[in-house]
Amino acid sequence: MKDKHIYIAQDSDLLKLIYRKVDEGLKPNPIKFITLIWLKFFLYLPIAGLLYAALFILHNPVAFLCCFVAYGFIILLFAFNFSHDFAHNTIFKSKKINNFCFILIYSMVGAHAQTWKQRHIQSHHYAPNVEGYDTDLKISKLIRVIPNSEYKWYHKFQHYYAPLAYTCYSLFWIFVKDFVIHFSKADGNKKKSFIQHGYFFSQKLFYCLLLIFLPIKFSHFPWYTVLAAFLLMHIFQSLFLLLTFFMTHHVEKTAYPTTDEDGYINTSWLMNQIKSSNDMHPFSEPANFVLGGFNNHIAHHLFPHVHHIYYPQLNKILYKLLNENGITPNQTSYWGGVVSHMRLLRKMAER
Repeated sequence: MKDKHIYIAQDSDLLKLIYRKVDEGLKPNPIKFITLIWLKFFLYLPIAGLLYAALFILHNPVAFLCCFVAYGFIILLFAFNFSHDFAHNTIFKSKKINNFCFILIYSMVGAHAQTWKQRHIQSHHYAPNVEGYDTDLKISKLIRVIPNSEYKWYHKFQHYYAPLAYTCYSLFWIFVKDFVIHFSKADGNKKKSFIQHGYFFSQKLFYCLLLIFLPIKFSHFPWYTVLAAFLLMHIFQSLFLLLTFFMTHHVEKTAYPTTDEDGYINTSWLMNQIKSSNDMHPFSEPANFVLGGFNNHIAHHLFPHVHHIYYPQLNKILYKLLNENGITPNQTSYWGGVVSHMRLLRKMAER
């Protein structure tokens, strides 16, 4: 669905050329694909399993806290490397198997899978950074990143309080945002069935059982130590999660296309995807391996049906075509993206 973007013949021709050149030049390697998939699986999941098991063995509270934080970080990387691709059906041929694995992994990190997937694919991928279309922009009124958006008095200080606010994001997502979205009638949400409510609450219960109830019951520490470890895990998890997410679309040079009174977006679909996204180390195999392709966001938005292990190879073709057509993709390093995001917050702190 691209009917709300304006038609620009030059961009349409370029998009067709990009698809054709990538189709001709990208050489899928089934052996490499299977090897890297299993390598990721046997790297992240066993480490996460060992860290989780250690929670029930350790007697030192400092070690317990460190293990809890490390588990949260590793399980998040595991989700980065698998859930996004499962959501876009790029691992298994069966959509049902992809969806089942996607739900399972999202349940492990506490988020409601179906809510995120629907909004991500139908909203964010359709028109990233476009207010009124991209539901990812509805994170919180505490942070202002959209030019000409509503300005509150406290936005003047947002570049100071943002890092502190970011430490609460994963908790906010799991225990507030998901509930608001699930029970909201906005954004075309229909009344949920009994089964849908069952899926929602069973995923939340599974997460609480895994990381709160079982450690309280079977670890060697009192409930307040477990809760402290749980909160500490979320502080570090939230910072890494949100900064990585924000750097894919919210740095100084990313665009925020506007709409007219009829809801038409003032750019083509192609340029919306390119100019509103930011890449971090787009040709780096190690960065792509660790971050699960989130660092190659332009490629992902143009080719969501392609698994992320192919993005560095795909970018060699894509960047060449874009540069030949006078288009410079947004690109930062990881830490450069963090700095650029904070500069954007500072800029948007002004009226």
